[in-house]
Amino acid sequence: MDQILNKVGSYWLGQKANKEFGSVGDDINSVSTSIEGGAKWLVNKIKGKMQKPLPELLKEYDLAIGIFPRDATNYEFNEETRKLTVYIPSACEVGYKDSSVLRFTTVVTGYLDKGKLSDIEGIKTKVIVWVKVTCISSEKAKLHFTAGMKKSRSRDAYEVLRDGISVEKY
Repeated sequence: MDQILNKVGSYWLGQKANKEFGSVGDDINSVSTSIEGGAKWLVNKIKGKMQKPLPELLKEYDLAIGIFPRDATNYEFNEETRKLTVYIPSACEVGYKDSSVLRFTTVVTGYLDKGKLSDIEGIKTKVIVWVKVTCISSEKAKLHFTAGMKKSRSRDAYEVLRDGISVEKY
């Protein structure tokens, strides 16, 4: 009789534990949908969704891996809408080997397609004055920046991750 009760008790506890663990998973799902900002990637990791590094994502879409500052490691990418949101710890400027400079806010958004990041919010470049970058497209050895007007730059200058230098305002 004790053996039967032990087996029934073990089975019951096992079912209860499975139900509780399932409930925790549901809680994590509901939390992840309500989390704003860069912490969402952590919840995805807890849930078992591994996110590729940002440079790898950019390379997959035929863009230079060094477009964003090195410390821009947290991002969200919706594969259905192609919306990319990149989180940067603080507003910063990045200088590239072709002497160009990009300025970033803490959140940069845009739509990622093969060889193109369009409808960009959160990046400026210096063309006499600071001008908002609205599109970055890639064509072989060139990157084309649309910032009020289209400006082509050597892609080679953007193939290395660089550190951003903090700025007080975007």
